[in-house]
Amino acid sequence: MAKVLGMGNALVDIIARIENDDILDSLGLPKGSMTLVDLDTSNFIHAETAGMSKARASGGSAANTIHGLAHLGIDTGFVGSVGNDDMGKFFKKDLKVNKITPILFRTMTETGKAMALISKDSERTFATYLGAAVNLRAEDITHDIFEGYDYFYVEGYLVQDREMFEKALRLASQAGLKICLDLASFNVVAEYADFFRTIISDYVNILFANEEEIKAFTGKSPEEGAKEVKELCDLVVIKLGAEGSFCVCEEGMIRVGVRPSKPIDTTGAGDLFAAGFIYGHLKGLSPETCGKMGSILAGRVIEVIGAKMDESHWENLRREIYSMEA
Repeated sequence: MAKVLGMGNALVDIIARIENDDILDSLGLPKGSMTLVDLDTSNFIHAETAGMSKARASGGSAANTIHGLAHLGIDTGFVGSVGNDDMGKFFKKDLKVNKITPILFRTMTETGKAMALISKDSERTFATYLGAAVNLRAEDITHDIFEGYDYFYVEGYLVQDREMFEKALRLASQAGLKICLDLASFNVVAEYADFFRTIISDYVNILFANEEEIKAFTGKSPEEGAKEVKELCDLVVIKLGAEGSFCVCEEGMIRVGVRPSKPIDTTGAGDLFAAGFIYGHLKGLSPETCGKMGSILAGRVIEVIGAKMDESHWENLRREIYSMEA
């Protein structure tokens, strides 16, 4: 059975539903974006949302995908950096409870946290204090981390430390792992487009992006942009939200619709889509079936608050996903 290692910003998600979008304007947060904030701003946002009910979960894009794979029965591990604090302990415990091998480096900086503000239309806006998450260093990344794993799933947000990011991809590639990269938020992609182009060409097998990210990367429509990037890697998977998804592969362009659902929060939709797609891929299934598996997971996670689902949801999802392997 293939094993999947994830690496990303180790964040604790704090999720609040907002009554209207005025608070986003007052806080200077573009709706639907991921904005990096400092500790003071993060604490201010927490204070401004003090009256709202909040949920807490271990998060970060790659960690969410790894959680999804673990719930589908895949052996997984996660590499990240946390603080020596209660949030860091919470993050590690949450990995262990979900049968994910933690490979966590501890620092004296506070554990990163992502404040997710959920609008009435289910769109989510993140104010992210990276904290200890960005203390993962190139010297932390060694060959032995990758031993025994078959796939390496990494989030584009790590691009802020290019040396560490490139080293992780290089060592994973040398160890023979299939490398899956999920592009970061469109504003991050635009800033680092040239670097992304180089690492995708050199290391990446499967690229995941949404339509804003592929446009920011190529300046083209999702379809034309995906075809262009396909020249650099084996498989390009584009998530189109309510319009479903498509992938560009050897067989051409394959479109997959969405699973009918009643969305209340889109947090984690792209991350869980990637979990379903990768699960199908490591089982050797067709790109179309992989896409359908992704849609099933994405369609279900948007019906709950946050990127995590309880075991009753997962029991039904496993039954549905496993039946597609026959």
